[in-house]
Amino acid sequence: MSSPTTPTVARPSRPGWVALTIGVVAVIGVALVGLLIGPAGIDPGAVFLGLADALPLIEIDHGLSDVERSVLFEIRFPRVVLGGIVGAVLAAAGAAYQGVFRNPLADPYLLGVAAGAGLGATIAFASTGEPGLLAALAFAGGLGAVGVTYALGRSVGGRTTTSLILAGVAVAAFATAVQTYLLQRNVETLREVYAWILGRLTTVGWSDVLTLLPYALLASGVMLGARRLLDVLSIGDEEASALGVNVSRVRWVVVIAATLATAAAVSVSGLIGFVGIIVPHTVRILFGWSYRVIVPLSLLFGAAFLMAADVAARTLVSPAELPIGVVTAFFGAPFFVLVLRTMRGPQ
Repeated sequence: MSSPTTPTVARPSRPGWVALTIGVVAVIGVALVGLLIGPAGIDPGAVFLGLADALPLIEIDHGLSDVERSVLFEIRFPRVVLGGIVGAVLAAAGAAYQGVFRNPLADPYLLGVAAGAGLGATIAFASTGEPGLLAALAFAGGLGAVGVTYALGRSVGGRTTTSLILAGVAVAAFATAVQTYLLQRNVETLREVYAWILGRLTTVGWSDVLTLLPYALLASGVMLGARRLLDVLSIGDEEASALGVNVSRVRWVVVIAATLATAAAVSVSGLIGFVGIIVPHTVRILFGWSYRVIVPLSLLFGAAFLMAADVAARTLVSPAELPIGVVTAFFGAPFFVLVLRTMRGPQ
């Protein structure tokens, strides 16, 4: 499962400034669409004027009522920003996991984050369901599951990636079993737990954004800083060690950063699947195999992808709303099959 999957001759990357420009334009464009669309029916021109009026040193008669301004800046804007941050860190974490484990099917939930966070969320719903407790227990559950995975993997198989992956499977199965038991004992929480598991970006105000932002910045900085080392790891552990890279330390630091970002994102958005597979592979197909390109572009295109998925979730069955995890799975499942069909055999 840990065999190299990067082609012997990597495709050349397109010029960095072109790819970054495309990514930035995609993020801004999708964000504007997210701000314009909503059940409140705010005039698009007034939205643009309101956004311009919010800029420093600019005063414009935007024509927004107090209610419309509140909807724009306290509901739509934080939801769009939250979607962008969650999508960015999940995509970058997926790229980091694929680089560390040299496995194109790796995603941010590989080592048990999802199962641990789900267990933590179930405990929160079974007790009080208070939002602060929910986020805290989901975050702690995700990090705790990966911590147990790492301890178990090192105790039975040293530092090999295969032992970590197998330990992650075992920990996820155990956490899921405990979660199922708790759900059976607290059937009144089933609806809330399943709604959380399917993913959500509902938010009022900026509290979730401010909670997630420090973790996202810290973890993204580490993953961006390690992107060149991920290229070295792609040639194999022995070869990387011969070049002077401390493979175990790099793997440990990157996994911790990616896990921290994933656990923080999951704690405020629920379990949103496939982002960590779809986005890095799309970047890889379009712009090349180097992680110097894949990691930063995954941040940008991950943000754009999840914001676009949220727009679809809000509009496809309006005035009702689809769970955003359903939308990402709708696109992610066929993409996953495509990856399986086109992936080269063991090398």
